[in-house]
Amino acid sequence: MIKSFESASGVPLYQLKIMLKWSKPPIWRRVIVRGDMSLDRLHWVIQLAMGWTNSHLHQYMLGRTCYGTPDPDSASMGMDILNEKRYTVADLAPAAKKKFIYEYDFGDGWQHEVVAEKILPPDSAFKPPVCLAGANACPPEDCGGMSGYYNLLATLADPKHPEHDELKEWVGGNLDPTRFDLHEANDGLKRFKA
Repeated sequence: MIKSFESASGVPLYQLKIMLKWSKPPIWRRVIVRGDMSLDRLHWVIQLAMGWTNSHLHQYMLGRTCYGTPDPDSASMGMDILNEKRYTVADLAPAAKKKFIYEYDFGDGWQHEVVAEKILPPDSAFKPPVCLAGANACPPEDCGGMSGYYNLLATLADPKHPEHDELKEWVGGNLDPTRFDLHEANDGLKRFKA
């Protein structure tokens, strides 16, 4: 069970825009979270708001610094990953307009640009996280990154393509790339409530 994130007095709220890089038209979500939310919890917010299934590894990148789940094997390869449980949204975006990258699924390489659009004053009546808006459907997991997603859409749009039927079955029928349901995103985020 995911823990509750009720806004306490004195903790600013962050309005974040999460946009899947290289997506055209843009695939994005706008959420509000607490500034003291740890990055491992922000991972869940991004997963639920975007529509991912938490089936792969992830990391955050700010410049050359990576935050994630430290792996002793990666340290021996010269990669130092800081423990995401020890860092917060405010650590990566200490001011409005600051950006960082959230990468999900190192094979497909789904990179999300996360922008702190606004830092809002504390509000003890407001219960984040919440999704305010968004556009377009999250790509299916394991479809080969952004180029694979666009190839999938092209194949699904062409009933004469030799892989059309197979891929239609793989996605479970029809795939509407313009679909985004705000209520569905927020229903997922309600799991954060106690």
